[in-house]
Amino acid sequence: MIKSIVKLLMSPRRASISPGHREHPLIILGNGPSLAQTLEHSHVALTKNPLLAVNFFANTPVFRELQPEFYVLADPHFFNNSEDPNVKRLMENLNSATWKMTLFVPFGVKCPQFDNEINVERFPMKAMEGPDWFRHAMFTGRLGMPRPRNVLIPSIMIGIWLGFSEIYICGADHTWIKTLSVNDRNEVISIQPHFYKEDDRELERQRVDYLKIPLHKVLESQVVAFRAYQILQTYALSKGIKIYNATPGSFIDAFERKNI
Repeated sequence: MIKSIVKLLMSPRRASISPGHREHPLIILGNGPSLAQTLEHSHVALTKNPLLAVNFFANTPVFRELQPEFYVLADPHFFNNSEDPNVKRLMENLNSATWKMTLFVPFGVKCPQFDNEINVERFPMKAMEGPDWFRHAMFTGRLGMPRPRNVLIPSIMIGIWLGFSEIYICGADHTWIKTLSVNDRNEVISIQPHFYKEDDRELERQRVDYLKIPLHKVLESQVVAFRAYQILQTYALSKGIKIYNATPGSFIDAFERKNI
């Protein structure tokens, strides 16, 4: 808690999000392989409810079809590697969106200027830790969140800040444990498939990134993510907010399972 307070004193900015009353549930579109199944079988629900997309979703054809109202980018890679062809294409696709959309990015990153109706909002990527009463006060004040190990954690938190009382999570397989291995050079191999086909450059970037990380740190990072979901669930229940995991075969065990 002391560390969290120090971080707060160094950067006291709160998310620039105005909560409101939301009649429909929010559907968060993770990019896991099961999202292809959801897109095929739950198309009506996806077109009738507000959607939040993440990461490279805009590089897929379904981006223009579903027209998500909200979009979250959290990984520094999207803001520090403008020469990456996939990142460049992502920004171009976001810039060519013809509908109103809110893009959420962390404080401190340099976000491109868009020529369309994208509204850019900022949020703090600060991990707030300590007893429940302290964490919940920080979450309610939009000053921080559980440790943001991946983009789904800030996406859920943003959904809560926006005022949604029901949130459905799709495409959040989190089955990475099945793909972990270590080769004879003691290099960690982790295959993290998505619902879209990635090009060779992005696959190579992911492979090289994992070569730098020992296995115990990879496993620790997964523990951080799964613990964060439990923290989010405890907070959501205290606020009367329902978070449902609508991802077939998902490893996330914190949220009630429910189809959309």
